[in-house]
Amino acid sequence: MPMDFLTYISQLNDALTDEDGPKLAYLLRPTSPHGRDLVKEFRNPTKASLSRYENSMVSPWDDIAIEYVLVCSHVARKRYIEAFKEESQLVSLFLRFFTENRGWTLPALFSILRDLRDLAMDADFHAKYHGQKSDCMEDSARTIAKAFGHCMTDRTSPPDQSRKWGVYYIVGLVLKSYFRVKRISLSKNILRALEANTDIPPLSSFPRSHQVTFRYYIGMLSFLNEDFAKSEEELTLAFYNCHVEAHGNQERILAYLIPLRILKGHLPTQELMKRFPVLDELFAPFIQAIKVGDLKSYDRALEKWEARLLDLNLWLTIEKAREICLRSLFRRMWVASEKSTRIPISMFHAALAVSGIDVSEEETECLVANLIYRNFMKGYISHEMQMVVLAAVNPFPRVVDRPSPYALI
Repeated sequence: MPMDFLTYISQLNDALTDEDGPKLAYLLRPTSPHGRDLVKEFRNPTKASLSRYENSMVSPWDDIAIEYVLVCSHVARKRYIEAFKEESQLVSLFLRFFTENRGWTLPALFSILRDLRDLAMDADFHAKYHGQKSDCMEDSARTIAKAFGHCMTDRTSPPDQSRKWGVYYIVGLVLKSYFRVKRISLSKNILRALEANTDIPPLSSFPRSHQVTFRYYIGMLSFLNEDFAKSEEELTLAFYNCHVEAHGNQERILAYLIPLRILKGHLPTQELMKRFPVLDELFAPFIQAIKVGDLKSYDRALEKWEARLLDLNLWLTIEKAREICLRSLFRRMWVASEKSTRIPISMFHAALAVSGIDVSEEETECLVANLIYRNFMKGYISHEMQMVVLAAVNPFPRVVDRPSPYALI
């Protein structure tokens, strides 16, 4: 049965009286069925035409109900910028109510902030498509950051009913927004505030989905700051705690975790890669080249996937892993030379030539020296004799056994 506005107000009031957060969230969602019913009832509503409903509920809920109708109306007519503006007003009104209440309101807060972010994305996309400028995503990030502050400052609610239980979910929304608008540096302010507040329960106490999102973005921030050890740790925890059916989220995590693991010498299994065909297509050429020491194929893959890797901020990481492929090539040459401990530079030069890499013997010597420095090989170079003297025991240690592998990148 269609819902009219008076029934909608009545249900809102019931949800508030019962402190029913999930129901309140449902009632404020523009995509809920009753939203379409209200669009049909009012046709083309305005604040002026809805002003007769002011004072029909306790403040600010009369205004929130009116804003909800306006949001639904704009969404139905694909007026995304207008819808975002009205949703922003709705969120601002809700935050006035939120700061005076306890954690039961969190489901509704999460819902309206997600809607705000989604409408901002739609508005910016619509504006860009029509050659217009729009900063809705940046505006939404500022609003979500305010909500984060309101969660952090709850010092009166009992611990189990605190608004602080919303902190990590909202941090995830804020960080996602910052990444979207390429204002990643703003993340530092949020994370500093989080570290400064010692009253927040430990991360492990929060829902697993909140933990996974937070760890993913901390892993990503660490990756971009080239703190690869921290990045690998956070992304690994995010992956193993990610819901088994959240395939898209697992893929996003692995897109960065796989290159980090490759840098340490851990190549992903075929079984894992088959589960993620998009990642398999991207990374398989590099993995196969590393296995056989085919430097030319590695370089061709770098050229083919350059645009995609740059888009993902992965090009430099994969380019650094080229040294592992070079190590594989030189090791195969060493095996072919019957594992001699004294190998002329010219042999290394010949191995590169056979692999299709055209460099001088001087450059070859530099490449060998670099691999020794980075612990991919054990030995030293006699420059006068143009000879590489390899260690008698384990001259090509396993890549995974290198001490502090990320420190040498």
